[in-house]
Amino acid sequence: MIRRFAKRSEQLLRIYELLSGHYGNLGWWPGETPFEMMVLAVLTQNTAWSNVEKAIANLKSNGVLSPEKLLALAHDEIASMIKPAGYFNVKTKRLTALLEFFRDEYSFSFEKMASEELSLARLKLLNTHGVGGETADSILLYCVNKPVFVIDAYTRRILKRLGIADGEESYEDLQGIFMRNLPADPALFNDYHAQFVIHGKTMCRTKPLCAGCPIAGMCSYNGKK
Repeated sequence: MIRRFAKRSEQLLRIYELLSGHYGNLGWWPGETPFEMMVLAVLTQNTAWSNVEKAIANLKSNGVLSPEKLLALAHDEIASMIKPAGYFNVKTKRLTALLEFFRDEYSFSFEKMASEELSLARLKLLNTHGVGGETADSILLYCVNKPVFVIDAYTRRILKRLGIADGEESYEDLQGIFMRNLPADPALFNDYHAQFVIHGKTMCRTKPLCAGCPIAGMCSYNGKK
C-alpha cells in the first residue's frame, strides 16, 4: 500500500529520510576544488562518470587544471586531453566559453560569484554558450554553495516512478517541486541530489531492482513489469 501525504513537503522529506537512512550522508559532489567541480559540470554532459574521471586525470597529469592555464591552451590541446569524456570538440568549445565568462564576469573568483544574487548569477550562466539548467545549477550548488536544486535524468526517472511527476515536465517545473517545498538549504539540496544519483545508479535503474528499495512503500511503480 502506498503511503499518502497531506503535504508535498512531508512527502519529499520522507523520501530523503529513507534514502539517506539507507545510503548514509554522501557528501557529494566528487571534486577536490570548486574549479574542478566547474570543469566536471561540463565534462559530465552526456557521458559516463568513468570517462569523465579519465579526462580529469589527463588535465591534472598535464598540470593545466586551472582557469588561466586552460585558457592559454589551443582548442586542439584541450580537446585531446578531454577526449575520453566524449564530444570533445563540443565540450572544448563549451568549456572555453565558460572559462571566458568566469574570467570576464568574476575575474576567476568563486567568492565574487557567491556574492551575487542567485537568480542573477543563474541567468548569466544560462546565457553562456553550452550551459543549460543542470550545468548552471551544478556550478551554483557545488562550487559556490547556492541553495538551488539540481535536476538530472535520475531525478526525473525516480519522480515519475513515485508518481510525483508524469515525465513531461520541464526542468524548471521539476526543480520547483523541491524549491517550493523544502528549506533553502544547500547542504540538504546537495545530499538529496546525491541520494537520487546513487539510487538511480544502483536500484532505480532503467530496469529497476525493486526488492529492497528503501522507498518502495511510496512508489507507484513498485512491482510493475
